[in-house]
Amino acid sequence: MSGATLDAITAHGGGELADLRAPEAERAGLRKYLEKLPAVALNARDLADLEMLATGAFSPLTGFMGEADYIGSRDKMRLASGLPWPIPITLGAAEADASSLGAGQDVALAAEDGSRLALLKLAEVYRVDRKREAEAVFGTGDEAHPGVKNVVATPPWCLAGQVTLVEEIPGRTFLEYPREPRQTRARFRELGWKKIVAFQTRNPTHRAHEYIQKAALEICDGLLLHPLVGETKGDDVPAAVRMETYKVLLDLYYPKDRAMIGVMPAHMRYGGPREAILHAIVRRNYGCTHFIVGRDHAGVGTYYGSYDAQKIFDRFAPAEIGITPLTFENTFYCAKCGGMASFKTCPHTDADRMLLSGTKVREMLRSGQAPPPEYTRPEIAAILVRAMREGS
Repeated sequence: MSGATLDAITAHGGGELADLRAPEAERAGLRKYLEKLPAVALNARDLADLEMLATGAFSPLTGFMGEADYIGSRDKMRLASGLPWPIPITLGAAEADASSLGAGQDVALAAEDGSRLALLKLAEVYRVDRKREAEAVFGTGDEAHPGVKNVVATPPWCLAGQVTLVEEIPGRTFLEYPREPRQTRARFRELGWKKIVAFQTRNPTHRAHEYIQKAALEICDGLLLHPLVGETKGDDVPAAVRMETYKVLLDLYYPKDRAMIGVMPAHMRYGGPREAILHAIVRRNYGCTHFIVGRDHAGVGTYYGSYDAQKIFDRFAPAEIGITPLTFENTFYCAKCGGMASFKTCPHTDADRMLLSGTKVREMLRSGQAPPPEYTRPEIAAILVRAMREGS
């Protein structure tokens, strides 16, 4: 992929991006039709998946998975076709809904307030073992893991089939930034970028993140800083605060024509290695050629080894994923080196390195103390101190 041009960046699987939105001319008729159909209400995570499907971010999927794709994804990290796909994308349904519906029916997908958003051409209704799914995807059945908790709380009945989005997903945010794969690809063309590196984030950017992003920029034309803005766990920094920090950082410390912010509406699964593969596949769909995989990508707690999310890429042929992973060691400021470094480049001891834990940083922020500039830019620290004070 290193020599690929933007026009050569196909969607995952080698085809075109899926587009599951109804043509404007057909929407009035579809709205009336949806009102006549049985409806299934979607929660926030379902809505995020629906948006990712409809815009092509989950290409080549054209709907919620059927049983063969589900089993392949769960057990082999591959769709029934053999294409890599590490995490099942299913629509869970209450038993009452599942028992009243059958293959071949049309079903309305609705928001929690009852407003009808999309058409599901129901192809299958099947039952799964959510505990087994959680253990396969997350490597644990421990419900203290937020991803496990969400999966085991999802009904075991699944509704599968192609979707057609008729209305806009409610509650979308940060619309001033590119949100869909076609939008980022168009922007890359405008900027003339051919080698684009994506950085997945659900946290404010500190100096270690900045260091690896700029290291990647040395070999790429542009950086897509691509925060996930769907549902995260309760103690993560809210998306609005994070977005403020990203904008300030890029305005002050990045070249204007080499870095941009987009948003990804997916919810966070905290799937560690498997989610790293999914995040890479999605960024290929957004038009990127390279993807940064740092320490404990998409991890939570101590469920995964620090570099498991990098090692998992070795289980796939590079062409199968179609985006080049750029792997980085843990990075930090070293007083003796006089700058940012990593375990690969720094010969000194931990006594010389600024290695602050997330817990320690949160304690500092709660007390109104800004982390040192070697850890985070002062402008970012000021935003976080203010947000912590207002939220307490």
